[in-house]
Amino acid sequence: MLGGELMPCSYDPLTGYLRDGCCNTDASDFGVHTVCAVLTEEFLAFSASVGNDLSTPHPEIGFDGLKPGDRWCLCASRWAEALEAGVAPPVVLEATHARTLEWVARRDLEAHRASIG
Repeated sequence: MLGGELMPCSYDPLTGYLRDGCCNTDASDFGVHTVCAVLTEEFLAFSASVGNDLSTPHPEIGFDGLKPGDRWCLCASRWAEALEAGVAPPVVLEATHARTLEWVARRDLEAHRASIG
């Protein structure tokens, strides 16, 4: 998103539409999983309330469930929904794909920039 090389979002938990640790995307990614977010309790509750429970483990598919502080590649539209609801999680801009800008204004992403380091 910042114009440089896309940095990894998370290898533990392993994220990304392509399960490569990055918020890469391709033509088959109809959800546009391009926002590298640092999950919060508020966002996880919101996501569950709109039908996408990311916290509950599903060992049958190798999913341990997510917790606050985990980094995860979110759908750009879900992040935009969370922004409208006032619960948008922080964003790791260096690991957020430029395609996100089709859904979300750069200023909104920058206003939610995660403190990393």
